[in-house]
Amino acid sequence: MKVLLIGANGQIGKHIVDLLQASENHTVRALVRKKEQADALREKGVETVIADLEGSVDALADALKGCDAVVFAAGSGGKTGFDKTLLVDLDGAVKSMEAAELAGVKRYLIVSALQAHNRTNWSEVIKPYYVAKHYADRMLMASGLDYTIIRPGGLLNEPGTGNVRAANNLERGSIPREDVARTVVAALDEPATINRAFDLISGDELISDAIKNI
Repeated sequence: MKVLLIGANGQIGKHIVDLLQASENHTVRALVRKKEQADALREKGVETVIADLEGSVDALADALKGCDAVVFAAGSGGKTGFDKTLLVDLDGAVKSMEAAELAGVKRYLIVSALQAHNRTNWSEVIKPYYVAKHYADRMLMASGLDYTIIRPGGLLNEPGTGNVRAANNLERGSIPREDVARTVVAALDEPATINRAFDLISGDELISDAIKNI
């Protein structure tokens, strides 16, 4: 399966690139915004394409040509304002969904946020971020795509353990970014994750088992 990874230069995205490069079942095409990002990935032997989530749907559809799946792991980041959250995490995500439909790519995975589906559990401090994630997820569920929505808890930079908890509703918790990436890649091949959305935190179940039982 050839995967277009949107957000390849992000912290989770970098882990996903490495996992897809090492995979026997998948190849990766990394979508980034800047030439220097593309050059750095190409030096590692990664196929890249330059496109902007604030650009056109047609340009994103062109980037998808020849791919079998989309992974959306992009985000505006904590150093930008909530205007960029709206433009990237919401509208950029929706544009990529429209591009997938236009390009005839059915499989689509998105990295969301823990409890994004449950308004009563949103943090007031970053409420616009949750709003963006909530409505991007809803648009994905309303699309005709074979979607998977992964909603990780607090993101850590420590090494992954390969053990998680996955369910529709989980209490607050955290998870290494590496384990989020492993879950994304494992979900590509797991039929049980198609048209499913779930929270994800560290736990005591192997990723492969956890996503089969959601």
